[in-house]
Amino acid sequence: MLKAEGIYKAYNGEDVLKDVALEVEDGEFVVILGASGSGKSTLLSVLSGLERADKGRVWYDERDITALNDKQLTAFRRDTVGFVFQQYYLLSNLDVENNVKLGASLVGNKNYREIIADVGLVEKIKSMPSELSGGEQQRVCIARALAKNPRVLFADEPTGALDESTGRAILDYVSRVKRERGFTVIMVTHNANIADMADKVVSMNSGRIVGVASNPAPKSAYDIGW
Repeated sequence: MLKAEGIYKAYNGEDVLKDVALEVEDGEFVVILGASGSGKSTLLSVLSGLERADKGRVWYDERDITALNDKQLTAFRRDTVGFVFQQYYLLSNLDVENNVKLGASLVGNKNYREIIADVGLVEKIKSMPSELSGGEQQRVCIARALAKNPRVLFADEPTGALDESTGRAILDYVSRVKRERGFTVIMVTHNANIADMADKVVSMNSGRIVGVASNPAPKSAYDIGW
């Protein structure tokens, strides 16, 4: 279980997160919704250990990651979480295979080529990022994150820059692999339709969680609106 309590985070003296509390069960698909500036991405960064909260605690089971030193927190991120962002953050001097291998090498995973095949990029395996479409680059990002075999996959607007067809395909793949491997997905999105895929929907406004709703019948990526 992931649990956050009393989370505060400020930038330049302005509170971005205000007394946020959230619980996420293992294997859940959680979608976080809210307007721009509501604190969604900051919450994702704090929950994943990318940023430290100014106040509050984040636990993974019995482990308080807010109490870790910098070296321990780096090891936690390496071993436990994967990241997919709207900006692709691929290394421009590495081809598809080596961008994905970069994630796999962090945990000694030698089966990363299977993931490249799963995301449909076998024919592009030696292509450089500049030779790929936006959808293909995002698939590389997802493959790189999954090559780490994460316990929790954090995704910040992963379909924001994609067309509908590619966006649905990526969501379908992530959902399928989540079911197969049993990891947790926590996704920030502006697309409220994606909430129909989630087990839990978290609504944010002005740095606070204003609603948490369970979805008894999650839909597939091809059954939601867009």
